[in-house]
This record gives sequence, C-alpha cells and structure tokens, in this order.
Amino acid sequence: MQCFERTKERIRKLFDSVNLSVSSYDTAWVALVPSSISSGVPCFPECIDWLLDNQLRDGSWGLPHHHPLFMKDALSSTLASVIALKRWGVGDEHINKGIHSAYQRLDRLHKCSLNRYRFLVAGLHFIGSNIGSATDANQHSPIGFDIIFPGMIEYAKDLDLNLPFELKDYDTVIQRRELELRRDYSERRKSYSAYISEGIGKLQDWEMVMTYQRKNGSLFNSPSATAAAFMHFQDAGCLNYLRTVLKKFRNAVPTVYPLDIYIRLCMVDGIERLGIERHFREEIRSVLDETYSAPLTAPTAGGKKKDVGCRGRKRYSWTLPHVLWHFGYCGLMDPLTQIDEGKHEFSIPAGHQKDINAALELYRASQIIIYPDESALDEQHSWSSHFLKEKLNNGIIHADILNKYASQEVDDALKFPFHASLERVSSRRNIEHYNVDSVHILKTSYCSPNIRNEDFLKMAVEDFNICQSIHREELKHLERWVVEHKLDKLKFARQKSAYCYFSAAATLFSPELSDARLSWAKNGVLTTVIDDFFDIGGSIEELENLIQLVEKWDVNVAVDSRSEHVQILFSALHNTICEIGAKVFAFQGRSVTSHVIDIWLNLLNSMLREAKWARDKSLPTMDEYMANAFVSMALGPIVLPALYFVGPLLSEEVVCSSEYQLLFKLMSTCGRLHNDIHTFERESKEGKLNAVSLHMIHGSGAVTAEDSIREVKTSIVNQRRELLGLVLQKKGSLLPRACKDLFLNMSKVLHLFYMKDDGFTAHEMTGIVKAIIHEPIASMNGK
Repeated sequence: MQCFERTKERIRKLFDSVNLSVSSYDTAWVALVPSSISSGVPCFPECIDWLLDNQLRDGSWGLPHHHPLFMKDALSSTLASVIALKRWGVGDEHINKGIHSAYQRLDRLHKCSLNRYRFLVAGLHFIGSNIGSATDANQHSPIGFDIIFPGMIEYAKDLDLNLPFELKDYDTVIQRRELELRRDYSERRKSYSAYISEGIGKLQDWEMVMTYQRKNGSLFNSPSATAAAFMHFQDAGCLNYLRTVLKKFRNAVPTVYPLDIYIRLCMVDGIERLGIERHFREEIRSVLDETYSAPLTAPTAGGKKKDVGCRGRKRYSWTLPHVLWHFGYCGLMDPLTQIDEGKHEFSIPAGHQKDINAALELYRASQIIIYPDESALDEQHSWSSHFLKEKLNNGIIHADILNKYASQEVDDALKFPFHASLERVSSRRNIEHYNVDSVHILKTSYCSPNIRNEDFLKMAVEDFNICQSIHREELKHLERWVVEHKLDKLKFARQKSAYCYFSAAATLFSPELSDARLSWAKNGVLTTVIDDFFDIGGSIEELENLIQLVEKWDVNVAVDSRSEHVQILFSALHNTICEIGAKVFAFQGRSVTSHVIDIWLNLLNSMLREAKWARDKSLPTMDEYMANAFVSMALGPIVLPALYFVGPLLSEEVVCSSEYQLLFKLMSTCGRLHNDIHTFERESKEGKLNAVSLHMIHGSGAVTAEDSIREVKTSIVNQRRELLGLVLQKKGSLLPRACKDLFLNMSKVLHLFYMKDDGFTAHEMTGIVKAIIHEPIASMNGK
C-alpha cells in the first residue's frame, strides 16, 4: 500500500509541473534568426551551442533512440540543423570571423573545437543514407513534411550546401511539394499553410500568415513558424515570443509552446480512461476550471486579436467529451458545432495514423448528443463511424510506435459505443492496451511524461486489482445470501447472481460503495426471480397473495402464504428491504423503508397487470402498455434504493420530484424497448404482447415487423438522448450528479446486455463478467 501511495504522489506532482521535450527542428529554425545588430550573426547563438552539443551518434538530430518509422522526422530535424550550422559558417574552416564586437560569440563557436566540420559531414551522411525514407508511404510523416522538407532542400541549395543524394530523389520530393502547393486552399487549408510557413518560404503570402498571429506574438505557438515569420517581417511580437520561450527552456525550444493546457488535459484524459480519476478529483477539477475560465484569443479578419471566450475553448471539448461530461462541464460541449467546420477534411494523407486518431476522437465526441435534433453531430457520427469501419476492415489501421494497439482501440470504440460502455470494462481494456511510450508528432516528434508514463499504468493495474479483490468477496457474500434465502431452490427461476453483481461492480466499483453495490445486486437477483415467478412460476392466486403480503408487511408468513414459493419470495423480500432500510437510516439519518416497499409494490402490481393481460388475452393500447411496461421492466428496486448509498443526502422532496420520476421513466423505457426488440420473436410464439407486436397490431396490417422495430429503435435513441441531457443538466436540478449517474449507468448496462441478443439469457457476457470480477490484471512491467 505504501508503494501505491508513493506512485499516487508522483502522479499528483505532475499536475504542478508540465515537462516537454525540446525540438532539434524548431531550435534550428530559431538559430537561423539573424541578430538585430548585424544580419551576419545569429540572434540566438545559444541555439547553435545546443545543436552542436546534441547531435546523435548516427549523425542525426531529433529525439534520442528514434523509431525506424520516424525517419522522416529525423531527416527533417537533421536537415534543419545542418542548414543552421551552415548558415552561420559553423564547421567551415574558411570562415572570415569579421568584426570582434559583433562576432565575439560566433568566434567562440569556431574556436571551441578543432574541427566543427564533422557535424556537417555526419549530418549530411545521415541524410544521404536515409533519403529514400522521405518518399516511403509507410513512414510516419510529420505535419507538412511534403512541403517543409523540399523547402529546406531549396534553402540548402541557396547556401551552396552540397546535399548527398541523387537527382531522382531530389526531383521526387520537389514534385510532391509542387503538387501540395497547387492544392485549392480552403479557409482551413490557409491556416495549415500558415502553420508550415517555414517550408513555403518565398512563395508564402506573409501578410496572410500574420493574420494568424496570437496575442503572445507567435504563430500557432510554433517556434519554427514564428522564427520564419520574424525573418520576413521583423515583427517585434514574434521576437518577444522567441525570447520568452528561450528564457524558459534556456538554449533550445520545444515544437510547440505553450502547451500546458493541452498536456494537462491529455493527462486528465489518460487518468480518466485508466479508471483512477477518483484519486485526483481535486487536481482534475483544478485543471478543468483553469482551462475553461482562462480567456482565449483568435484573429479577426483584420488581423487583430479578440477574446473568443467559451466558444474558443470548445476546441478542447471534442477531444475530451467523456471527461467533460464526467466532471459536469457539459455546457462547453453544447452543441460542438465547431467540429462541423471544414466538413470531413483532414490536412494529412488519408489513412495516416493521425487521420485515424482524429476520426476516432471525432467519433467519440459525436456520440454525446443530448438534443432531439443534432444534425451536425449525427452527420459527424455517421461519417466517422463509416470511415473507421472502412479502415479497420481494409487492414489500414496498423500497430506502430505511436499506438501499439491502434486496431484494437478502434475496434473497441466501434463495438462498445458510449451508450453501451461500462466504466470498469472500458478501464480494463484501456489498461491492457496502454502504450507507455509518450511520443507524439506534429511538425516534429515530442514527448511528455505528463501524457503517458509507467506510473499511470502501475497505479491503474494495482487499483483495478484491489477493487476486484473486494468485488470477489462481495460476490461470495451475495451467493451465500441466495442460498440462505433459499432462492436457489426455486427451479423455475434463472440464477443470475453473477450478472446482477457485475452490473453493479462495472459501474459502482469504488471500495466505499459496497452498500450500494450489494443493494443493487440483491434487488437485481430478487427482481429476476420474481419476474420469472410472475411469468411462469406462479398462479394468479399466488401472485395476488405475494402482493397482499407486501401490502400488509407485518404478517405471519408461514400462516399467510398460499405456497412455499410465496413464502420463500416474501421472506427474502422482507429481510432484504429491512436490511437496506436499516443501512440507509444509518447513512441518511431517516427511515426510507416505506419508500422501498412502495417501489416494490409498484413493480409487483405492474407485473400482475401484465400477467392478467396475458391470461385474458387483452389488447392494451400502446399508451396503456408503455405506462405499465416501463415499471414492469423491474429497474426501480435495483436503482432507486441504491441512490441512498452513493453519497449525498436525499430528502423526501427530491425522491418525490418530477426530475426523479422522469429519470426513472426514461431509463426504464430504454430498457423495456430494448427488451421488447430482442424478445419479440420468442414472446410472439408464446402469445405475449410487447411494444413491437403492439405497433404491428395497431397498425392494422400496414406495419411490418421491420417497420415496427425501426420505430422502436428510433424511440430508444430519443429516450437515451433525453436521459443524458437530464443527467448533465445543472440548472434547476434537484438530484445530485452522483445520483443521476446511476440512471445513466443502468441505461448503459442495458444497452450492453441487449447489443446482440437478450443478454440475460445469452452467454456472450460471460467473458466480460469474468474479466471484471474474477481475473486480475497481470503486472504490466516492461510493457
């Protein structure tokens, strides 16, 4: 446990300090900026120092130990560094050192080594040996590589730098650049063009570029683009930005700065995906508060900056939708219209891994819909889903250094959409597919331990296994409870204690929520058994007898029960409700036993009504059926008592509120309609009615089964969206968010159970149940 706490403390410290690698590529571009005193000397000679001190053993520049698929990145960084050294004559034995006062620092650079020429030779040799990678489609391409790299070749030629590769290699990369530059640029492509300005050089519209200048003086927070802009415009804001970055990083610059907000949000995202966010709630809320309260600026048409406030901050919203709704920042996702801009255009080659990642984030964001008509999000969801399925089926998504589990991640996202994704199930998959390598790529590669590191994985594994060990003991308790109350003796009843407990553990997994889990699971077992009793196990007289016993409550069960089955069921109900009532009293400080009894009576009466409809062959209207069916779905006894155990105190006013009732109705209606779709054929053969068959019957023969199912599915989507909107709503809400989440969690359980079949009578969930309750995650050391 001490090791666990030490790991947690190391992670907590990362919230206070963002660590970001420096960039050889961007440092080289900053090194090219001439001094304001004389154009013959560098403005930032410390950057030259850094380049000389950080050439790698193979002659290249870039992140150490670069992956073979990052050769384009290494080529780009190396060529930029060689150009910077050549530009200032570093390594050239025939440099005229010039005037002492202006050239003093540069002169020191020449004298500090016997032969600086070796840097250029080694760098040029690396480029010549690997130039084939520049046109290799299997290589990861830094953003803008096909424009920037050929542009630097042109720059090198202007410096009379003899590049060691054949004419055909030169022609190939130049032709690619010309094709890229001739593309018809939309407004979005203009910003892309401005971002890679250093690669366009003399052909760039620099006045257009400067309209993208930010309040801090930079272009897109990019040192390389800002350095190129300064060399063309001598803009004081650009120069001040470069000095600010160098003041922070001393003698080199990162590929993007500032990046603190993005990195902290990625850290929050990673922690939430691994299921350990509850250990850092204060730190996470601080990050989100800071992110969404700080003003942002954007350029106007005239090039001046303006505050864009909350709308500008939405650029983060579609990358972290699950984090935002989880922590109650849903207002900033409303309605995410900015992701529709540019339609489905990506500024990178189709099928490229960054293209896949962008589409995956878009797919995830577009699932969080809370309004009836969200055509933009519906379109984005449809497109991104189709795009990802196509890439997955065609085998285009492959594992690599950026994401070893790329295809599994996409497959999981498609297989388990947001509305059918249980938190603990997702956490386990994310742990098993976690890539410790923190390398990312923009115009060049960069890394940050804040985004990914072994401590995150180590803590997640240990936390999962600790919770799971508690869950296993609780399941054993539940199984003993079933035997003690003789529920296993009821041969007509399904025995689903593991499934009932799984639905609780997969959503209410924190150790302190034990009472909530056991209330949820025990009532789940009871509703399953009693549903079977009303369905096939009992006569009408026995059903009515059970209801009468619950209504009277204080009875002599041995005398007043019509059968052993009734006696077993009422005894189990009575004991469980009293047990829950006593625990809630200690928790809430008031008695809720009568409320729990009423919840059960509502369910029992709705079940009796359906039993009589079936016996009498009655034909209810659709409205009559649904008014009863959402109650008979039997979710009330499972979810409603558990609300009392999740933390906040709940007054009688809250549990009697229309909000409380609507949440229950929406959740239950989703479940009922799902159940009716998946049991339609079986129940039709048994002569039972449900929503699908009633649609057909009341359609007077004009409605087919396919039409009816389609109509019911549409209703499920609408109910689901309304439920999510109500859960996320803050203004005027009486129920605490922790309580509202239980309704959403149960809705997700039902969507998962009914994704392919009637989950409560199929075996497809067995593997998932075992993974959450019985199978610990092995140590991921050295992963």
